[in-house]
Amino acid sequence: MTDSPKKHTTKPKVDTTALESEINDLKQALLRERADSINLRRQHETTLSNMRSNSLARVVRDLLPAIDNLERALKHVPKDLVEHDYVKGVQAVVKQFEKALSDLGVERIATVGQPFDPNYHEAVHMDDSAGGDKEVVSEELMAGYKIGDDVIRHAMVNVRTQA
Repeated sequence: MTDSPKKHTTKPKVDTTALESEINDLKQALLRERADSINLRRQHETTLSNMRSNSLARVVRDLLPAIDNLERALKHVPKDLVEHDYVKGVQAVVKQFEKALSDLGVERIATVGQPFDPNYHEAVHMDDSAGGDKEVVSEELMAGYKIGDDVIRHAMVNVRTQA
């Protein structure tokens, strides 16, 4: 029996610093990809939210003339018909519209007695006969509406100055 000489196998030297550097680079790339994915998801959610808000605003804007006409009709009801069932029915329809708008997050813009704010009010007439420096809404000519801070339609108002 012949003893075969044992072969000494040596493992090739691996450059661990290069591997560690590559692992670190891959980790950083993965973190960047995750951050990009999160940002893309947020951007998509924001875009969807904006689309929903814009669609809601467009639908509400289309309904406002009908609501305005119902309110105008109620302002001109003859005194002898104020208690008539037909008038009460129209009043109920207006209240249904108001509730539906409220449920959608639509608010009517406060006007009479409020300080004039061009972000929410559109002045049709200015009465500065009082000579003051504060501009206050004196009359609402057409209601304005908003969703949160986004104005759907500015309130058309008359403004007067007061001291």
